[in-house]
Amino acid sequence: MRDKTDKIGIFDSGVGGLSVLKQFIKYLPFENYIYLGDTARVPYGNKSAETIKKYAEECTEFLISKKVKLIVVACHTVSSVAIDVVESISDVPVVGMINPAIKSALWTTRNKKIGIIGTRATITSMAYQNALRRESKNGDYEVSAKSCPLFVPLVEEGFINHPATKLIANEYLAEFSSSGIDTLILGCTHYPLLSKVISEILPDVELIDSGEQAAIFSLRLLAEKNLLLDDNGFSSVRPNVEFYLTDLTINFPEIVNIFLGFKVENVQVVKLT
Repeated sequence: MRDKTDKIGIFDSGVGGLSVLKQFIKYLPFENYIYLGDTARVPYGNKSAETIKKYAEECTEFLISKKVKLIVVACHTVSSVAIDVVESISDVPVVGMINPAIKSALWTTRNKKIGIIGTRATITSMAYQNALRRESKNGDYEVSAKSCPLFVPLVEEGFINHPATKLIANEYLAEFSSSGIDTLILGCTHYPLLSKVISEILPDVELIDSGEQAAIFSLRLLAEKNLLLDDNGFSSVRPNVEFYLTDLTINFPEIVNIFLGFKVENVQVVKLT
């Protein structure tokens, strides 16, 4: 049994999950968090399914050892390939990136034409595509998917509004302009930071931030299970987050500023193997 004062655990293959953490802080600012970034083994997107499942198991076991009340799989690759592994070993609720985003996309679309962008592993896994077809039931939705692998390094370099980013985004997203989609799922933790660029290219398309939808879903889930921490007149300026990385990268403080807008201190380095 878990207590409402226990923390929410969020793990990602690296630092992209900070965009998910940002949404959780926005919707559940009074909660306490543990963030685990497997920076020593990032990226997961080009690893085999067997390796991804092994990494996911180790990240999950670490968060379980911290006695969290909820595990959030911020990594879209793990959500696509290994969510069943996380659920099988977790003794607390697990929230991935796929189902909340799928439900929001089906609710949002008007013409039943939905696009998905993500890493190669996420797109080739067919997890989003299959979930959309499964949830839509009647099967009359058109689904278009595209991998955009260069978006991640561009974001981590801080090239959010750089001409190179806009050039590459135009190349990646060109097919969506002609496909007639009205809803696009951002199937990677880094992509929400490129929302402005994407919206300039696809101005009439509604963007679905998977991290935001996961935060909203988790808010309802914790409330239903009576695990939501009481705000008690919450007024803290700085969210309560413990940061753990498997490798302390030189530019981590700058990346935190890009994603969260505040400086981070006391990052702890851990080994998962």
